[in-house]
Amino acid sequence: MKSITINGSQRESVGKSATKALRNAGQVPCVIYGGDKPLHFSAPELAFSKLVYTPNAHTVVIALDNGETYNAIMQDIQFHPVTDRILHVDFYQTFENKEITMEIPVQIVGTSKGVLNGGVLRRPYRKLKVKAIPSKLPDFIEVDITPLKIGNKLYITELENEDYQFLHPDNTVVCQVRRSRASMSVEDDEDEDDETTADAAPAAEAAQE
Repeated sequence: MKSITINGSQRESVGKSATKALRNAGQVPCVIYGGDKPLHFSAPELAFSKLVYTPNAHTVVIALDNGETYNAIMQDIQFHPVTDRILHVDFYQTFENKEITMEIPVQIVGTSKGVLNGGVLRRPYRKLKVKAIPSKLPDFIEVDITPLKIGNKLYITELENEDYQFLHPDNTVVCQVRRSRASMSVEDDEDEDDETTADAAPAAEAAQE
């Protein structure tokens, strides 16, 4: 999985007044959990643009100005209800030999036979929750919809991978091709053509006699 580096400064003061001063200076107060104790730091708001405003999933390297670095994933983020500015970010420290849970984007590939025949592709999940050690986390989960016909469903069990574990029930439907009005019209037309052909056959035989 791709990683983004965020450069920050460790915070010595974590009170309300210090937090307000940080935000007024364009800094975002942050905390890293998962280690021996929570670590407070701050970073420029612009440093989070590639991490927050993207559909992709990333791990994070937090590089502090004292020379210390931490591998982590973003766990939670708070936005201002009016301005949408980032107010606070929580990170969870990762270790190479310890599994973590993360939501991974679903990437659709191929062209469904059912969609070509007028069906509609439904995607209940844009992201899927997986569990793995950091080095085994995928950038995305590829889903090939080419074989799907109208009425077909693709279950999460069909995407099983030895590198990571899905944290969803086995009957989870990742995507399906549902019948649409257009596809029903096509089927009705085909049925009428079949009936016309069937009716025409005896008439043709009678004419030959």
